[in-house]
Amino acid sequence: METKQDTLIYIWDAYCGWCYGFSESIRGFYKNHPEIPLTVLSGGLFLDNLPIKKFSYISEGNKRINQLTGAEFGPSYQALLSEGTFTMNSKDAAIGFSALRSLAPNRLLEFTSAMQKAFYYNGKSLSDPETYRKIAIDHHLDPEQVLERLKSQETIIDVQNDFNTVQQLGINSYPSLLLHKDNQLITIGGGVMTSDKIEARFKDCY
Repeated sequence: METKQDTLIYIWDAYCGWCYGFSESIRGFYKNHPEIPLTVLSGGLFLDNLPIKKFSYISEGNKRINQLTGAEFGPSYQALLSEGTFTMNSKDAAIGFSALRSLAPNRLLEFTSAMQKAFYYNGKSLSDPETYRKIAIDHHLDPEQVLERLKSQETIIDVQNDFNTVQQLGINSYPSLLLHKDNQLITIGGGVMTSDKIEARFKDCY
């Protein structure tokens, strides 16, 4: 990525539980640095249309995420996890995020959090257009515009560009927060890091 200005790049997946746990940390950190441009890229974690019961590690992983970050998994999500047939489709989620992002590109972390809450707390599918209708209304966007963007070829291309960029960056661990500085990419956040730890690592770069 060619740029003279320092930028932050956040790579996430809406169906990544660790990204859900990281949500408050990145929002807390970025609240102190709104002057730095932020790019948020979808990584494409679940693309095989397998039922959630196939991922036996998720339940234990959620317990760890809760213990380490305090992120709460709501009863509707827990019921969905127990039932087991729900399919996580990261491409659909990335399309939803792209649709929201296209209408308000300065509110990216609001949208990542809203999508995570919809799934991990309220048990809503991120493949369902109605999920984005509600997010749009809650965030004072035109819901019909958002729904139209879900079907747009431009949105499909945008998502593929996200996936390609993440692959080119060589990132396969989510969440990853990178600082692009002096034509170098420096990892400054991820996993269960608190906003204070991200801040400390960020300051080490200057």
